[in-house]
Amino acid sequence: MPHTEQLATLIAEDPHQTTMAMAETLGLTEGALIRLLPAEWVTLWSGDQAEALLLQLSQWGALTTIVESDGSIFEFKGLLPAGKTARGYYNLMGDEGLHGHLKLDGITHIALLSKPFMGKESYAFAFIAASGRCAFKIYLGRDADRRLLADQVTRFQHWRQLDSLPATTA
Repeated sequence: MPHTEQLATLIAEDPHQTTMAMAETLGLTEGALIRLLPAEWVTLWSGDQAEALLLQLSQWGALTTIVESDGSIFEFKGLLPAGKTARGYYNLMGDEGLHGHLKLDGITHIALLSKPFMGKESYAFAFIAASGRCAFKIYLGRDADRRLLADQVTRFQHWRQLDSLPATTA
């Protein structure tokens, strides 16, 4: 059975699975799996927009950044710091919170994902590397009652309609 048919079966059985779990089940990289998801769940942008996107997201308020490494998942909830490029990396700046050095020239695609997860709607930017793996994901924030932040959802949904990042935030 081709991957698209297998994926349709997985989605019918449990649409709330993570893209990582679906990819593992199908023997695909997460990036390859994301490219097969239904169009109503994913919009793909070129990876060369990663730096501009990160700069805009640094102004969105609290977000959740996820990094998976060999089955372990690291999660940071809070403001995404702005950064600047130096020595081949996008360096997240700031005195507190999330820090890091991102190799953005290896990002080939950015997926804007809107798919159900654990019984709730979920929205994320998945930064996909040339290897097909997700380098990291940034999920929209939630309030104290676990409700998505409405202004972030509005901007995300607007961006899902576009082929590329707008020059300024909506």
